[in-house]
Amino acid sequence: MFKFTFLFLWLSWLLGNPIVAIIVLVILLYALDRRFVGLSPSLWKPLKRRSRISKLRQQIEATPSDVSSKQELARLLIEAKKTNEAQRVLEPLQNALSDSAEYWDDLGTCYLTAGRAEEGESLILRALGLNPKVKYGAPYLRLAAAHSKRNPEKALSYLREFQDIHSSSCEAYDRLSSIYKDLGRSEDAKRAAEEGLRLYKALPKYRKRSERKWAVRLLLKKT
Repeated sequence: MFKFTFLFLWLSWLLGNPIVAIIVLVILLYALDRRFVGLSPSLWKPLKRRSRISKLRQQIEATPSDVSSKQELARLLIEAKKTNEAQRVLEPLQNALSDSAEYWDDLGTCYLTAGRAEEGESLILRALGLNPKVKYGAPYLRLAAAHSKRNPEKALSYLREFQDIHSSSCEAYDRLSSIYKDLGRSEDAKRAAEEGLRLYKALPKYRKRSERKWAVRLLLKKT
């Protein structure tokens, strides 16, 4: 805190305006967070995603049989919370991608978001049947979250299945901790955070950069 106060005072003196100093300080802190941690949202990611979605639509219009582009488009639409549109893209691909666990999880996620809980759960379970470790086990957490309010026991069963696969995703453990907290199991939430932090320490250097944001969140949940 002392360092930030000193930096603010120094910037105020240098720039001659405390308001400008605050703006510069916020920009500096944001840049440092994006470079080394990643807790704050990216200002550029939505723009890049929108640009990529536009290019994929053009590509699909030119080549309607391009299945891989359609699958990528659907995933980006899901990220953008446009699951209804993603569903319309995915549904005609069932025959072409019948063996893809990622495909069935994406389509199931669209159904869950649309309120078609049973259909969504069935498709996500189909994805897990094809590959129990698809997306580092995140589908188990998605199902647990869907049941956490109305069926806690079922939510817990999905959490146990997630734990059995030994996921290597810190993000998944962050979500696991949050679900336990929603279920009122604070000690389990804390243990999940601790387990996620142990995983982070064991990751190779090239993985730690992408997982650092989730490690910080887990550290906050541990305390």
